[in-house]
Amino acid sequence: MSFNATSAFTIYRAELMRFLRTAFGSLVSPVLTTCLYFIVFGAAIGGRMEEVGGVEYGAFIVPGLLLLTMLSESTSNASFGIYMPRFTGSIYELLSAPVGVAETLAGYVGAAVTKSLILAAIILLTATLFVDYHIMHPLAAFGFIVLVAAAFSLLGFILGLWADGFEKLQMVPLLLLTPLTFLGGTFYSIDMLAEPWRTAALFNPIVYLVSGLRWTFYGQADVSIAVATGLTLAFLALCVIVIATIFKTGWRLRD
Repeated sequence: MSFNATSAFTIYRAELMRFLRTAFGSLVSPVLTTCLYFIVFGAAIGGRMEEVGGVEYGAFIVPGLLLLTMLSESTSNASFGIYMPRFTGSIYELLSAPVGVAETLAGYVGAAVTKSLILAAIILLTATLFVDYHIMHPLAAFGFIVLVAAAFSLLGFILGLWADGFEKLQMVPLLLLTPLTFLGGTFYSIDMLAEPWRTAALFNPIVYLVSGLRWTFYGQADVSIAVATGLTLAFLALCVIVIATIFKTGWRLRD
């Protein structure tokens, strides 16, 4: 079966329009949160800290703060996008239409990735109000941000299929992703940790994401960019396999 670009774009456009209708509320909260982080950590605490790896502390935390918001928003946007058709019953129209898994993912996940990229751009612009940072490898940074947004949008899509209530949509972002991101080197380098915490931190998958993005900004990181990219690609592939299996078996789609 060939890829139906029209179907994919129709889903993508509908999801993006839903986001644009509530864009003000969707963007204000992350921007305000980012501002608060910069005021507390960048100004109040950063002014009392030395540079980290030759980078001013306020600039050092920019990649981590970007991921802190992106991971949660990518997951939440995609999960809500596919959960609502299940909640309203319109999922049956999608299942009965000549639309395959590829078109469905391209539409829903593509829209979630687009929302995350818009949010990422706004956060980076907001950061310029507080710190003077630079991006050493801009193309690599853009590619890595897209990769992370796609991977966690796919995770959100799985979450939206799994959830049987609105409260479950928030479980993974609030109870798992946010704590792991805080402990994943967002506000510090894991080289600053003493053993055994330094070794334990390497078991946190978010460490690799933060390190990968930080490398694209400043050319240095706690973990190799190749390792970070490889693990992110593996996670993305795993999510695609899980989603394909769900659509093949119909699990949760017809509940």
